[in-house]
Amino acid sequence: MSSPAEYYNSLPPISKVYGTLCLLFTVAIQLGVFDLFHIALIYKLALTRFQVWRLITNFFFLGKFSINFGIRLLMIARYGVQLEKGPFDRRTADFLWMMIFGALSMLVLAAIPLFYTPFLGISLVFMLVYVWSREFPNAQINIYGLVTLKAFYLPWAMLALDVIFGSHIMPDLLGIIAGHLYYFLTVLHPLATGKTLLKTPRWVHKLVARYRIGAPAPTNNRAAQPERPTGAAFSGRSHRLSD
Repeated sequence: MSSPAEYYNSLPPISKVYGTLCLLFTVAIQLGVFDLFHIALIYKLALTRFQVWRLITNFFFLGKFSINFGIRLLMIARYGVQLEKGPFDRRTADFLWMMIFGALSMLVLAAIPLFYTPFLGISLVFMLVYVWSREFPNAQINIYGLVTLKAFYLPWAMLALDVIFGSHIMPDLLGIIAGHLYYFLTVLHPLATGKTLLKTPRWVHKLVARYRIGAPAPTNNRAAQPERPTGAAFSGRSHRLSD
């Protein structure tokens, strides 16, 4: 791309919107437009005082301006974009549903005191990393120029680094759990049994079609998905059953 504007405009819609919202929320917090407390996930306030926006806004905070914040934005720009342009190409509704399903799963998990964390944005980004690692298991990843490993192991390597550096690992764990649950229900279980337990709801398809988000989906989703070999632990998906 010849300019940052052209690069930004070339990004697929869901990753672009999510990354932009995360950046805008961080800027607003840094400028003092609102306080972190007002967007944090606090179930008591959300349920008893009807501050339902907390169930959504907590996903748009990735931390204050820092190296870690920049890394998380880059994760969206790399792993989210590669997913949306690769396995989810012309399947914007499915990608949006993956994000929604992951967010709902994390909200349920975070209601358990052991898993509670007031901001789930990092978890949602980590879910993208996990799903990407399953879709591109044999890609080579270099960590800090020290270690090269297959993408399949990337989420676990990042989790191990958080443990080593004493960072809070619960957001990472939530992302892994939600990501594996989605991947199991949409890929692993259908491949093993031929039965699909989780499909993209029709209202998501209608929402995407109504507002013309992303490229139009192909008429025959099954025909559009290329067959890939299966049977190996790191072979990725062979096909995805969709509605």
